[in-house]
Amino acid sequence: MESYTNLLSDLSGIIWGPAMLVLLVGTGVYLTLGLKFMPLRRLGYGLRMLWQGRRPSDAPGDISPFNALMTALSATVGTGNIAGVATAIAIGGPGAVFWMWVTAVVGMATKYGEAVLAVRYREVDRLGRQQGGPMYYIKNGLGRNWRWLAFLFALFGTVAAFGIGNTIQANSVAHAVETNFAVPLWATGLLLAGFTFAVLIGGIRRIGEVAGKLVPFMAAAYLLGGLLIIGLQIDQVPAALTTIVTDAFTGSAAAGGFAGSTLLMAIRFGVARGVFSNEAGLGTAPIAHAAARTNDPVRQGVIGMLGTFIDTLIICTITALVIVLSGGWTEVDAAGVQLNGAALTSYAFAAGLPQIGEYIVTFGLILFAYTTLLGWSFYGERCAEYLFGPDIIAGYRALWIVCIPLGAVAELRPLWLAADVMNGLMAIPNLIALLLLSPVVFRVTREYFEREA
Repeated sequence: MESYTNLLSDLSGIIWGPAMLVLLVGTGVYLTLGLKFMPLRRLGYGLRMLWQGRRPSDAPGDISPFNALMTALSATVGTGNIAGVATAIAIGGPGAVFWMWVTAVVGMATKYGEAVLAVRYREVDRLGRQQGGPMYYIKNGLGRNWRWLAFLFALFGTVAAFGIGNTIQANSVAHAVETNFAVPLWATGLLLAGFTFAVLIGGIRRIGEVAGKLVPFMAAAYLLGGLLIIGLQIDQVPAALTTIVTDAFTGSAAAGGFAGSTLLMAIRFGVARGVFSNEAGLGTAPIAHAAARTNDPVRQGVIGMLGTFIDTLIICTITALVIVLSGGWTEVDAAGVQLNGAALTSYAFAAGLPQIGEYIVTFGLILFAYTTLLGWSFYGERCAEYLFGPDIIAGYRALWIVCIPLGAVAELRPLWLAADVMNGLMAIPNLIALLLLSPVVFRVTREYFEREA
């Protein structure tokens, strides 16, 4: 196992090296400039379209535009917002948070472009359902000569779903429940599997309905707890923000149990965990947005870009501020090991709200991870269907359910490293397609807002 973990660590270091960071952030910067900062300028417009997207519509699609975003958020608002942010700070220092923000700001343009292309190039399968995502906009937008790239994305997505969207989520929940309620890991895994099965049998419509109810509730509850902690220490917030910005360009000096971080570590873990959290550039969210009932790609695009804003610039920022205010990123546990992951976030919330803070994190983690299991099951299923056709769906769902309890009892570090590797492999085909199809995104955006003027 140690040699396997070391191999994954080496692969993760290569995939998430300078080249990937430049490709991810560079694509977002390029799209932001090409769109003339439209995602930032039209943020209010996107919120209006989201509110209107709750209404019934006879436009082609399977779920409402609102539920499409909630399905996308159900997959992105997960352990990355709780454990991922804490891991970035624990390893990269508070400065990693700044690079998460940078990734999110330019990632809004990336997510917008993904959603626009997903709706524009979607197609209907033989079961009458809308199919879309990177594999379809590569195939239908770039032509036959690029189908190998679509195949690679679908292959990576089919496999990656079992890491980032299944075993990691189950593992994080199981350990949190064991720590706080002494429930065995396997028991939590079986319960998660049962609740997930109950939703998956209804397909994307059931997933969309559940996500449309659970995601707003869980996000609001978690945010209220975090905002209360920040409000109680509001006088310390300016110093916390200064620490984040300063460390983003200098790295962190060693303090307490913290080993110190370099500037490169802050950038690497900030970008990597930012992408893990909001998935801008991975190509997953457009799979959900392709199912939206809409007649216009741009209308769904401005809704889609809100996912990155909500996930990273709001939820992850709240988590990060609570951690930095607590000083927990320099603390060690009873065994002398530096606090990391969900344990660090629990420590920070418990320090801010004694007796109830850790339970906010525990229940938030459970709900976040559960909805991520639902959202990613849909992503993986659609990737598998692209490769093997609709007949694979039943088998894929069965395997998905089986892997949940297995992930709950597995070792955590190899799972995180495997997820990092698969994230990177998924992103490469999608980012290539986004760059090649960017003229289409720019043109349809310009034409849409000229009509709206």
